[in-house]
Amino acid sequence: MPANRAVVYQGPGQVEVRDIDYPTYEMRDGPGVNKENIGRRVPHGAILKTVASNICGSDQHMVRGRTTAPEGLVLGHEITGEIVDVGPDVEFAKVGDICSVPFNIACGRCRNCKEGKTGICLNVNPDRPGSAYGYVDMGGWVGGQAEYVLVPYADWNLLRFPDRDQALEKILDLAMLTDIFPTGYHGCVSAGVTTGSTVYVAGAGPVGLAAASSAWLLGAAVVIVGDLNEERLAQARSFGCETVDVSKGDPVDQVRQILGKAAPAIGEPLVDSAVDAVGFEARGHGEDAATEQPATVLNSLMEVTRAGGAVGIPGLYVTGDPGGVDDAAKVGSLSLRLGLGWAKSLSFVTGQCPVMRYNRNLMMAILHDRVQIAKNVNATAIPLDQAPQGYQDFDQGAAKKYVLDPHGMVRT
Repeated sequence: MPANRAVVYQGPGQVEVRDIDYPTYEMRDGPGVNKENIGRRVPHGAILKTVASNICGSDQHMVRGRTTAPEGLVLGHEITGEIVDVGPDVEFAKVGDICSVPFNIACGRCRNCKEGKTGICLNVNPDRPGSAYGYVDMGGWVGGQAEYVLVPYADWNLLRFPDRDQALEKILDLAMLTDIFPTGYHGCVSAGVTTGSTVYVAGAGPVGLAAASSAWLLGAAVVIVGDLNEERLAQARSFGCETVDVSKGDPVDQVRQILGKAAPAIGEPLVDSAVDAVGFEARGHGEDAATEQPATVLNSLMEVTRAGGAVGIPGLYVTGDPGGVDDAAKVGSLSLRLGLGWAKSLSFVTGQCPVMRYNRNLMMAILHDRVQIAKNVNATAIPLDQAPQGYQDFDQGAAKKYVLDPHGMVRT
């Protein structure tokens, strides 16, 4: 069997590239593996040679020590790869296919999967509905920031790219299909973005930039992105977004000023749709920008969205946060102005993006040059050995989406 190396969480602030076992068609005991999953046979799976595996903001929450992730957990849920072997129950996926792997692991058989709710599959995680590769409390499926990875239910989960050469030519764009592009798109769809919409996206990290890109793809008239990081705001401006520096004060007033200039005929200058691409480690605004205030983004989005509007919440919120600012935050309980949301008849959609609902159509948008998602999120390929530095730079606010390239297959 080939050797296999992977990015492993070693404790708060620490990741290492280490040798791990080559994948097999059976789940083994290890860090984070649910005991009920130990020994589970996966004849429906495929083994992939990883072409690209991205560092995600959700990974950063674990690496910062802001979850209950165990040391030794192999990281990585954003996986694009080439099939090198298939299990005996696989019928359609073929060796040599280059595929995108949705970050949600789904069986395709349960009620939720059949309803298209693949983010909350009932059969892959004994702890709760929903699962993902290399993630805390998600069943213990080994992560894909590795040279090789097992994908269960391969015929169901894998999205095959139709042409190998074309896929490799556009691999940086296609690597975004496993998570951030569908997640940003889902945030916009959940918020009702359509032709002529005015949109506010909180957060200019990769998911926020993907959401802003999605808003343009859906036909938005004005897209405003808010963040504390000027380099990331500049990245948003590079593809036509208006920006708000929330370190300078309340984003509501700044959004009103932008909309008053851009669309003076709309009446009260509030957005139709808002997207939370920040999540539970949100910081305050203005003078409070240096302090963590986990409900800040959600409360500000209720203010900035017009009555009858909608808020999409793809940003991550957790049920266990050892580093939470108070006892309530440590169990995911936040001080929300729900009364304001109720009074304005706002709609809210939360939870994991059901990637399979969107990834095929977004693939077609990429292949036919309808969107430049890699450029918009500043996707940057680095070797697997540079993953620790990539995590460090990303944690310090680099305006890049780091793409790990274990086999030197990513064309830039």
